[in-house]
This record gives sequence, C-alpha cells and structure tokens, in this order.
Amino acid sequence: MRTLLVADAFPKEHLAPLAALGLTIDHRPDLPVKDLAAAARDASVLVVRSKKVGADVFESAPALSLVVRAGAGVNTIDVAAASRRGVFVANCPGQNSIAVAELAIGLVLALDRRIPDNVALLRAGRWDKKSFSEARGLFGRTLALAGLGAIGREVASRGLALGMRVVAWSRSLDDRTARALGVERAPDLLALAREADFLSLHVALTKETRGLVSREVLGAMRPGAALVNTARAEVVDEAALAEAVRAGRLRVATDVFAGEPEKGQAEFDSAFAKLPGVYGTHHIGASTEQAQEAIARETVRIVESYVRTGQVPNCVNVARHTPARARLVVRHLDRVGVIANVLSIVREAGINAQEIRNTVFEEAAAASCAIDLDERPPDAVVERVRARKDEILFAHCFDL
Repeated sequence: MRTLLVADAFPKEHLAPLAALGLTIDHRPDLPVKDLAAAARDASVLVVRSKKVGADVFESAPALSLVVRAGAGVNTIDVAAASRRGVFVANCPGQNSIAVAELAIGLVLALDRRIPDNVALLRAGRWDKKSFSEARGLFGRTLALAGLGAIGREVASRGLALGMRVVAWSRSLDDRTARALGVERAPDLLALAREADFLSLHVALTKETRGLVSREVLGAMRPGAALVNTARAEVVDEAALAEAVRAGRLRVATDVFAGEPEKGQAEFDSAFAKLPGVYGTHHIGASTEQAQEAIARETVRIVESYVRTGQVPNCVNVARHTPARARLVVRHLDRVGVIANVLSIVREAGINAQEIRNTVFEEAAAASCAIDLDERPPDAVVERVRARKDEILFAHCFDL
C-alpha cells in the first residue's frame, strides 16, 4: 500500500484526486516538525508547505521516494540528504507569483503612504492629517528589483502600471530581456541599490544568496530609501539593516523574519519587528486563496505524473551534469537482456554507469543505447561489446 503524507495545511477538495491515484492519504496539518520523521516512516510521498524536512526524515523513511514542496522555494528541505537517499524533491514554482507580487506592491504603497501608522494612530484616538499628508507618491519613482524570476516579473509589471521607473538586476538578466519586459538593467547589485527609492527582493535562498544584501549594499542605498523583502530573511544582513533603520537612513517593509515561528499562530518577540521604521507582515506572501488553489493543483499534477509515469515535473535535485567522462553508444537488436549483457561487461571492468538512455527505432527491431560512464573504458572492453555480433550492430566510445 502506498501512503501519501500531507504534513501541512492543504485544500481538502484536492485530496480526493490524490486518493484516486490509489494512494492512502494521511493528512496531518498540525503535525509538529519534531514528529515528522516518525510520521513519515511508512510514507511513499510527502507533501509539505512550510514544514522543515531534515535529514532525519529521509533516514527514517525507507519507502519515501518523492517530497513535494507545495510552494516555490525548497530551502526548508534538506535536498542534499534527499539526493543521497535517491528521493526526488519537487516544488511548485510560479504558482504563487501573483500573490507575492501583490503583497510586495502593497508594502511599497504602505511605506509611501504610511498606512500602518495611519491605522495605529486612529485606533489610539488621534487624528494627524498634517503629518500623514507628506507622502511623496509613487509615480516616477524608482522601483529596483533584485531578482527577475516569475515573482520579480509580476512586480515589475505592476510597478510599471503605477508609472514607476523599474530597474532590475539578476545574474541571468540581459539587455534584450530587460527591453522586452520594459525595465532597465542594472549591471550589478550595488548599482541597483544606488538607483533605488524602493529595493524589492525576489531571489531564492541559496548558498550564493545568503547575506546577498550586505552592509555594503545597504550602504549604497540613498538616505530615505526603503527595502521591501518578500523573499527570505536570510538574504539580508539583518544586523546591518537594523542599524540603518535605527539611524533613520532606511525604512523597511518585510514579510519574512529571522527565527520566525513554525506554527501559524505563536508568540514571536522580534526586536527588529518592533523598530519604528519597520513594517512587518506575517509571512503571508503566498497566502491567498488563489495562490493556494494554484499550488494545490500543481501538487496534484506532480504526484499524478510520478505515480502514472515515473516522471517528476519541477524536480530540483536531478543532476544537470553527472561525473560521466565518456559515453558508450551501442546500436543493438531490441531483445531481452542485450543492455544487461553490455552493462555486465562494463561492470566487470570496474566502471560505473552514470546515465543510460535507450532509444527504440520504428518497428522495434533495433535500438540505440547511450551509456554515460564515469571513466573511459579500455579498447578491450569496447571490443568485448562489439564481439557480441548476434545482438550488437555497432559500438563506439566518445569522450565527454
């Protein structure tokens, strides 16, 4: 029996299509992360939203073959541990882009018009139209985007619709793409920060982006500028940012915090969140009904593809480049055991096959198999393959 463990909140109406795949559904939205390893012990597929999936989960769940992050990033999953156990990890990129973009623009508007302060003062029984009438407005001001993936592009289009000048930087952005999107391209992050009235962050959390918005980058921003973070807290040097806020140099609107609670409701005492120049929301960027519906549908699509075909859409941990150094190409008769015989010869030579792709020709009489190897086999090994003339039509080895 195959079990699918859904260890976070998930729309109940989308559980039925998963059950229809022949899976036993174990939906435990309130499962504490400390109990996840035990709960996943018999699971074949695991679906999570924000719950952390550590190495202990993969070590305790021998049947586990697929983990789906019902969201965009996979920084909450120990992908390296999954890879060592041969477990596929997939996510749902782009499904929450509009929701996050809407929040980012909402935070820009909140900063400019000081909307949270307006509300707080009214609730305290005070009226201050004089002070709150000093907003500059957004038209013609510069919205700088660090990262121009699916979310960044949605933010860019909304900034342009507001009449803002949009400047963007990402490692993959070129002039042609920038022109097509109607944005200006900054040559690097420092140059982007210097241009910004609002610097909005839309990069995934990776080893390369951790601390990307450094003290130097924050120092390059002009006094009075604002940072908007709907990405991850760890991409910013929070200590340096707090100093800039306390000094009155920068303002901040953020949806993400260091050490934020795992649960949906909890005590959270953040000194950074209490700073007067910081507007904070509760990591709700992707939390709209529209986004959660889209993510749920994509999750079902991924699981269905895997169950029916063995293919994993949006897989993040299949190697783009294997350690293979040579490719053995074998054209052969399409018979039982032919590839096994070739692999046996390779194995006896102490050579590891990294990747195998077999292509069958029309009429299914012959096929061509490409076997990527971790080292080039000696000529004698290739000759042994060729010697099987009753089943081998051609064999040759190429360096990669």
